[in-house]
Amino acid sequence: MLTWPAPQIPRLPGRGGPVRVLDTASGQVVEAATGPVASLYVCGITPYDATHLGHAATYVAFDVLGRAWRDAGLQVRYASNVTDVDDPLLERATATGVDWRDLAAEQTALFAADMTALGVVPPDVYQGVVESVPQIAAAVVTLLDTGAAYRVPTPDADGDDVYADLSADPRFGTVSGLPDGTMRALSAERGGDPDRPGKRSPLDPLLWRAARTGEPAWDAPGLDRGRPGWHVECAVIAQDGLGVPFDVQGGGSDLAFPHHEMSSSHLRLLDAGRSAARHVHAGMVGYEGHKMSKSRGNLVLVSRLLADGVEPMAVRLAVLAHRYRDDWEWTPAGLAEAEQRLVTWRRALSGNGGPAAEPVLAAVRAAVADDLDTPTALAAVDAWAALSITGAGPLEEGAPGVVARTVDALLGVRM
Repeated sequence: MLTWPAPQIPRLPGRGGPVRVLDTASGQVVEAATGPVASLYVCGITPYDATHLGHAATYVAFDVLGRAWRDAGLQVRYASNVTDVDDPLLERATATGVDWRDLAAEQTALFAADMTALGVVPPDVYQGVVESVPQIAAAVVTLLDTGAAYRVPTPDADGDDVYADLSADPRFGTVSGLPDGTMRALSAERGGDPDRPGKRSPLDPLLWRAARTGEPAWDAPGLDRGRPGWHVECAVIAQDGLGVPFDVQGGGSDLAFPHHEMSSSHLRLLDAGRSAARHVHAGMVGYEGHKMSKSRGNLVLVSRLLADGVEPMAVRLAVLAHRYRDDWEWTPAGLAEAEQRLVTWRRALSGNGGPAAEPVLAAVRAAVADDLDTPTALAAVDAWAALSITGAGPLEEGAPGVVARTVDALLGVRM
């Protein structure tokens, strides 16, 4: 699968320090990667209605992580996926009378255009589920062969479904740390089937769905004709793209359970007990009093904002005004503040001279290294811009250029 064009990242004088992030599993702020290669997997979109501000906030957050790693001298290896066959996509295609393949292609292209506009560095490995079916099927067969998966007869299908046996993984539950009752409730709410007859345990997740009438399906050696389950796709694409263990598995906080819990379990069972070293989650973005979600329909789409004339960098600044792991609400006032910030910064950067750039570079570096504290980074640039506009204190020739490169390289905000 093709990605989008990579933005050019300016080089900065000196080098940033180690980047620390909040690890969901431990509850501690830890060093994200020790290098020399930093590896990141971020769960991608299901392309039936891309891209709302919740998506944008997640991908901008992990974009800042990658930029901070690069500034610290690490080589970044970044992988992501596109869930281009799944129940929500098929349901939307049926409801709208569009072929599911055409819908997936259209929305994947729109997502790529949005990411390009927002200055997000694309993944090095970008795999769709459809193109990864052979590898995913082989992994499911491996889990069956090792006794970590089992077949469930399925009367309404032409074959058996396959489920993971979570009892084979003694470390299941260590990502989210949730009690069993909470996991069961979230499983039912977030795409699982805890009440499915024939399963050994209510939480056991689907690995392979046998073909049903009218659904897309693939032939796979060792399995009945069918298609992959959700969690195993990310496990296999991450394993193939990064190797195991890798440094960070990222996504929105609603993915901590069941998706990251399950995919990490699959990885451990496939790869000698190893999975992601750290699990990092972005907060939820709300709108009109509720979490922004496709099911509720309270979406603010990036493409709609851009079509209405909003500058992409204003959208990015509106996102960066919030700490990545906090839940927050999208508001017109927040966007207006971001638009004004962009105007102010551009005015401050328009001259040949300005206040010394070294302190603001150091402050932005320190902020992003401190658990991606972008609000503090923005405040440091705001303070520099205010001094630049008022002309207070000595001016340093070339300082605006250094500051412009700083906000571009570390925050992804192009001036």
